[in-house]
Amino acid sequence: MKLAVKTLDNKEAGQIDLDDTIFGVEVRDDILHRMVKYQLNKRQQGTHKVKTISEVSGTGKKPFAQKGTGRARAGSLRRPQDRGGATIFGPTPRSHATELPKKIKKLAMRTALSAKAKNGKLIILDKATAKDHKTKGMVAALRSMGLENALIVGGSELDTNFQRATRNIPLIDVMPSQGANVYDILRRDTLVLTKDAVNDLTERLKG
Repeated sequence: MKLAVKTLDNKEAGQIDLDDTIFGVEVRDDILHRMVKYQLNKRQQGTHKVKTISEVSGTGKKPFAQKGTGRARAGSLRRPQDRGGATIFGPTPRSHATELPKKIKKLAMRTALSAKAKNGKLIILDKATAKDHKTKGMVAALRSMGLENALIVGGSELDTNFQRATRNIPLIDVMPSQGANVYDILRRDTLVLTKDAVNDLTERLKG
């Protein structure tokens, strides 16, 4: 698959040949769904916690006599039946992470890249660099390319000026190639890859 390479001024800078085994595979929604669930589950903190009967603050005194009152026996005011008492079977800190085979992770990444290419939402950039760190000029440059909701993936090292210029633009995400992932690709409308990013991702997803 061949795609035109563009500069930040929205001018053509040649063409690039994309590997069909990475940018041209069949789009499978089930694989994308599994990968997004895996990522979001892994990201969940799991710090929720309720207090058990041994942790609730309160007296340890028996509220009333065992016998003779006609009421059900009670040994503590911290029991779950009482107001302000313990919570039974509530959540405790745990990991929400699930397992996913490496092959599925790689296939999901290929599928996400192929989906963007198939829908015409993939743009190849010559390089992601900026002369200065001014946001105003960067907004104008991105608008000239029609980018208002995009993920820009650079090489392994990002240009400092480019990073600073795009940092405060809403709906524009920038990350190095090693940070590229399925969830971030899908949550933005357009995917922009530099030539370095294409080489890095091709190397990472081969085989």
